[in-house]
Amino acid sequence: MLITLGVTLASYLLGSLSFAVIISRVMGLSDPRSYGSHNPGATNVLRSGNKKAAVLTLVFDAAKGWLPVFAVQHWGADYELAAGTAALAGLAAFVGHLFPVFFRFQGGKGVATAAGVLFGVNALLGFSVGLTWLIVAWFSRYSSLAALAAAVFAPAYYAFGGDVAWPYAEPLLGALIVMTLLLVWRHIDNINRLVAGTESKLGSKKK
Repeated sequence: MLITLGVTLASYLLGSLSFAVIISRVMGLSDPRSYGSHNPGATNVLRSGNKKAAVLTLVFDAAKGWLPVFAVQHWGADYELAAGTAALAGLAAFVGHLFPVFFRFQGGKGVATAAGVLFGVNALLGFSVGLTWLIVAWFSRYSSLAALAAAVFAPAYYAFGGDVAWPYAEPLLGALIVMTLLLVWRHIDNINRLVAGTESKLGSKKK
């Protein structure tokens, strides 16, 4: 029990590292919370015009979701940690990104971190959801719409592919459902703009 709590707390603290802000500071760029969508995430960092910073943000935000889940699933058995701990670790890292303790609980929308969690659960699951994002983004040019579609399909893919394409565990399905609900909630403004036709497309810059 104590180990599970420790893993969950460590995962939350790792998730609380807002790499959009950190990388922008290191590279001498403006704080991503000061322009565009004001969201500290890779898509908004891309609006700065610095593709390297955006890619680094994407990779590190995904890595902090992947690492705790992957670690628990591959080494947790030595400490009697089961799928429930992996689910808590992934969810904690995701919540940390949304509400980072190091950045006054003002975080991003969690798309990259959620993707990292999915890859931590199973690489094929991560690729499947990532392909869904890519297809929707390619045809619509809306990152937010692609993220919403991927978020909705993620738990469905996990449930229907369970014990066939990847091992299935109810705690992990529960964590993915909660993450989907939080992702949709964090994209409410985007949904409103999509309906109104005012949502910015991929590659566009906001002042």
